[in-house]
Amino acid sequence: MPDLPIIGITMGDPASIGPEIAVKALLNKDIYDTCKPLLVGDARVFEDIIDRLGLAATINAIENVAEAQFQFGVIDVYDLKNVDMDKLEFGQISAMAGAASFEAVKTVIDLAMAGEIEATVTGPINKKSINEAGHHFAGHTEIYAHYTGTKKYAMLLVEDNIKVIHVSTHVSLRQACDLVKKERILEVVQLLHNGMKQLGETNMKIGIAGLNPHAGDSGLFGTEEAEEIEPAVEEARRLGFEVEGPVPPDTMFAKAAMGSYGGVVAMYHDQGHIPFKLSGFKWNAEKQQMDSVKGVNITMGLPIIRTSVDHGTAFEIAGKGVASPDAMVLAIESAVQLSKYKVKEKESV
Repeated sequence: MPDLPIIGITMGDPASIGPEIAVKALLNKDIYDTCKPLLVGDARVFEDIIDRLGLAATINAIENVAEAQFQFGVIDVYDLKNVDMDKLEFGQISAMAGAASFEAVKTVIDLAMAGEIEATVTGPINKKSINEAGHHFAGHTEIYAHYTGTKKYAMLLVEDNIKVIHVSTHVSLRQACDLVKKERILEVVQLLHNGMKQLGETNMKIGIAGLNPHAGDSGLFGTEEAEEIEPAVEEARRLGFEVEGPVPPDTMFAKAAMGSYGGVVAMYHDQGHIPFKLSGFKWNAEKQQMDSVKGVNITMGLPIIRTSVDHGTAFEIAGKGVASPDAMVLAIESAVQLSKYKVKEKESV
């Protein structure tokens, strides 16, 4: 175990499924064969989940990383003691829950920046609760960028053959159209290429989506393709990247799902998220619950490793014991893979 990376995992919003999926993920013994997992949040929240669901685990509440046992069946929690359990209500937006989830994120960032842990994994947060607590960020990606001083970054989603990075994310659709610029497209192509290498992808071909229907159809439905996307594609080729585009998005994602691309570039949030979630989210109509929720969110461009589940807080099922830990397990596995690449990269220097 001494050579295994320490992975800091945030609880997410304590009123959400975050604590539940974190605990369930660490009941998978295989996790302990690949890393040293450390939960970050309020130990009492995790203890409540274990008692509520009757899970076979105990909590080791600690105040510094050196106190962790990293032993299967004993879940180490970097205890922030920041949740009032008498006021905590599952499925409810609150400033208290927002403050607690934000502090967990800030703590893992600090631990990673200080070199005490090798990677970070985040559970789902509620943006309204975070903002009610006075932390005015659009999401995890922006929090990480702010506290690491990162200017060039992007969201990369990974599920099976779908690896999609975004030119823009948490802005209005009107703003998203205005942000489709040659320089930004080239930036995310580079970030995607780096992410594909770090994840061990062998197919380095990148598909670049159009913004408009039919990728503009030679200017009939918009000019962004001719003015910004095509020049970016040409420059990317000149720089040595294997790229194709602008490709009509409905065609591009179908080809990506079949393995034609190692990764793809989406022009805005929903253009990338919808096909990604169609691939990873599986609903059981008979049971009226999710059979599986898969997919990993990786923030590229940071000086530290950050992966995350790519689903929300699921307030409607919080505390009921039915949440799937699949995405959390995959997020931890991706963090381990990225940690290994980082070690190899250092050793080769």
